[in-house]
Amino acid sequence: MAPEGRGGHVMTNLTSGGGLMTAPVVSALDSWELVAAAQRGEKEAFGSLYRRYRDLVYRYLMSRTGNRADAEDLTSETFARALRSIGSVAYQGRDVGAWLITIARNLWTDQVKSSRCQRETLVAEFADAVSDTDGPESRAMAAATAAEVGRHLAQLHDNWQEVLRLRFWQGLSIAETTAAIGAPSTGAVKATQHRAVQRLATLVTTAMIS
Repeated sequence: MAPEGRGGHVMTNLTSGGGLMTAPVVSALDSWELVAAAQRGEKEAFGSLYRRYRDLVYRYLMSRTGNRADAEDLTSETFARALRSIGSVAYQGRDVGAWLITIARNLWTDQVKSSRCQRETLVAEFADAVSDTDGPESRAMAAATAAEVGRHLAQLHDNWQEVLRLRFWQGLSIAETTAAIGAPSTGAVKATQHRAVQRLATLVTTAMIS
């Protein structure tokens, strides 16, 4: 039987992939009763689940992302995804919090994969920026990593940073980026992206061969 915590709550241990996390709940069955109520269309039941597990999910995601904004966004998406799939989930012999942590972990993993892919695309853009040279700059760019790119990004003008983040970190198209920043035309965004890539390539290569 799970041990009781302060206030008479049962303390349930949830394996998060990086150790045990403790969630104060009345009981696992009580939480699954809320799930059943939500499946019947009782909106307040899902609200109760949110209030009960929001902090647990947020703490888990904060420990993974290290960023409050990302943790908050992913927490919101975790519960949005849980609500969308509430009709298909069934009692799993463990606390509801474990199900929510699984959703959160999958979202975080997807974000990491997406960010890595987008940053690798940005590095490839830098390689193209110096592809017409056959010297130390070209070799440095070929060895550039996403971490090095990100480190030098902060040295660019704010509007250049914004364009690159929208294009390569968030995956927006040229047209979507134009609308997002209120640029006069897609051509202006393309020109800004080109200048930003060229400048960032210079910063990265200079640091790597110095």
